[in-house]
Amino acid sequence: MEIKIHRQIDEVPPAEWNALVRDNNPLVRHEFLQAMEQHGCVGERFGWLPCHIALYEAGRLQAAMPLYEKYNSYGEFVFDNAWADAYHRAGLDYFPKLVSAVPYTPATGQRMLALPERADELFPVLLQAVMQLGEQIGASSYHCLFPSVEGYDFLASQGLLTRHDVQFHWPNRDYRDFDQFLASLVAKKRKNIRQERKRVQQAGVTFRRLNGDTASEADWQRFTYFYNKTFQEKWGMATFNAGFFRQVAEQMPDRVLLVLADLDQQCVAGSLMYQSDTTLYGRHWGSDSRLDGLHFETCYYQGIEHCIEQGLRCFEPGAQGEHKLSRGFLPTVTRSSHWVWDSGFREPIARYTEHEQAAIANYMQQLQSSIPYRCKSG
Repeated sequence: MEIKIHRQIDEVPPAEWNALVRDNNPLVRHEFLQAMEQHGCVGERFGWLPCHIALYEAGRLQAAMPLYEKYNSYGEFVFDNAWADAYHRAGLDYFPKLVSAVPYTPATGQRMLALPERADELFPVLLQAVMQLGEQIGASSYHCLFPSVEGYDFLASQGLLTRHDVQFHWPNRDYRDFDQFLASLVAKKRKNIRQERKRVQQAGVTFRRLNGDTASEADWQRFTYFYNKTFQEKWGMATFNAGFFRQVAEQMPDRVLLVLADLDQQCVAGSLMYQSDTTLYGRHWGSDSRLDGLHFETCYYQGIEHCIEQGLRCFEPGAQGEHKLSRGFLPTVTRSSHWVWDSGFREPIARYTEHEQAAIANYMQQLQSSIPYRCKSG
């Protein structure tokens, strides 16, 4: 077995990397990660330095891990500012650290890629490679964010610390159409959704659901404008760009869902989502209009309709947002795994994660009273 650290994913054969990706998840496919590197969405400017791990046998890729050397905590959605501050107060360096994740993307998926029949054999080799690299660069810690259940279970068995958080995901229970989904909700929530959709319709807004083949250059330019506008308004830092969006659409056209809202022959809002064989992932949104209900229609209801039409099992619209609960999205625990090299910090951070897990469990219990379905179990 040969272990390599690749500072560019271009060095890894695309077909061999994608052969390890399950469910055709576009967010961990070679094309998605490569587009980020090619269009400057990661790198020194944003503090995400690629150092992907690859295991080869007889010259062929057998397992891999998307991995980044980090010099900040931007774009992770698992917040460790308190940990960094504790290191700083102790006169120690928290950065660099190693992060296995899809940058700026809080969606669950593979972080340890291997064929199912070889996972038990190769996951330990991947983790050993991470530990060796961390020691070489003097990393404070290793963080595996939003791993699949299989990856999380393995890392937990190896003694990594666990952090919990909550997102709101929509489950497709074989609905025939949107009306059948509405019929599963309690009357008040059903009425509110109908009113929200009606206001947008009566305002004259129409929607286009496009993929990488049907979206035009003008559509991508307009959406990029919305994307940048959202970050400007929230004082954030836009990391993606038109070149990235176009390249992903060209290389994975059937994995892209671009929803555009038109009013008076003008495109006034848009949302971008990606889909695997089973799951829709909501990612970005922006608008030129403050029309009541437009955000919910563009980002949620159009996505739900798409899931029903395409037979997708789940819709993950992104991080946070209790407002999603009343619109049919259920509270779902997300997990991340963490290793801290400094033994003096490992124990207090372990206590921190235990308290955090208890707080998340309590929060999940509180949310049960707000489940919008007529049958509370969904």
